[in-house]
Amino acid sequence: MKALRFGRHAAIAVIAAGALALTACGSDQVTGAAPAGSQSAGPKVTGTLTGIGSSAQGAAMDAWKTAFAAANQGATVQYSPDGSGAGRKALLDGSAQFGGSDAYLKDEEYASSKTICGPDGALNIPVYISPIAIAFNLPGITELKLDAATVAKIFRGEIATWNDPAIAALNEGVSLPDLKVTPVNRSDDSGTTTNFTDYLAAAAPEVWTEKAAGIWPATLQGENAKGTSGVVKTVTDTPGAVTYADDSAVSGKLGVAQIKVGGSFTKISADAAAKAVDAGKAVEGRSANDLSIKLDRKTSIEGAYPIVLVSFHVVCSTYDKQETVDLVKAFENYVVSEEGQQAAADSAKSAPLSSALAEKATKAIESIKVKS
Repeated sequence: MKALRFGRHAAIAVIAAGALALTACGSDQVTGAAPAGSQSAGPKVTGTLTGIGSSAQGAAMDAWKTAFAAANQGATVQYSPDGSGAGRKALLDGSAQFGGSDAYLKDEEYASSKTICGPDGALNIPVYISPIAIAFNLPGITELKLDAATVAKIFRGEIATWNDPAIAALNEGVSLPDLKVTPVNRSDDSGTTTNFTDYLAAAAPEVWTEKAAGIWPATLQGENAKGTSGVVKTVTDTPGAVTYADDSAVSGKLGVAQIKVGGSFTKISADAAAKAVDAGKAVEGRSANDLSIKLDRKTSIEGAYPIVLVSFHVVCSTYDKQETVDLVKAFENYVVSEEGQQAAADSAKSAPLSSALAEKATKAIESIKVKS
């Protein structure tokens, strides 16, 4: 699952070619469709596809939209990174044709989706795997070692300064400053928050007593900001601040923590995130083509990084129009393709889907059809 790296211009050329080929995955009713078995690129799709959701997917979505539009003149994908909660809501109320979400639909959301998506409801299709970084602003320090309990205490406000004994014990030899700890959380309903609090609730239950949720606990003090870019900017501008954010958005002067897994500490990376996802299990009670994944936050697998998000495109199993079905299938088939996943890896440091997961995603996408 190690992502290959290559030049940006070469990548775009390969991506565009791959996206062009993948448009053949749309309906065979599209005007100008090539005969079955043809080796040509197949039909192109046109129209506008509207999505709302995860800001963590932002960099990957920019790459996907550009390559898909280049291969399909007349086709446009619009995406507003308003947060995972907004994305799920938009899909469920019909104001968007797909939602981007860093958390799969809750049981009640899945039940509600049957109203607009038909009897099989919505499909959660994994498209983007990325580790969530614990990013901090400590002048001169670019890396720290933390365990789950210490992370939970930091974000609960129970650790006041960076030279606290709990942090010092994990970082022998590091000169920690007597600087105030300022935790920064997301102010919006966020899938990143859901994944982060899910990790804390599972890995440090004796400290983090709240349930996993997309909205930060109102009882906890600290700074807050909207979206991934908002929390990263706040931490960048505030010495002593710390946040949780998609690793692709963390750069510049911010340091990143290693996380204790089993008896050792794991550095954040795409490969480490992929190991954690591979240990996940399917969520029960969903349709046969739904690919919701329950992660094992307490994994002891060496080299796995458990603070990871699997970001989904939430799509309907049925749509009102064939044109919409064709456009959704063409775009999503490109996104989960090897080319699409490489585009995300190059632009956002994400981990490509495993071949087995990509195959399941393709099967799920192909099941989308027009309402009968």
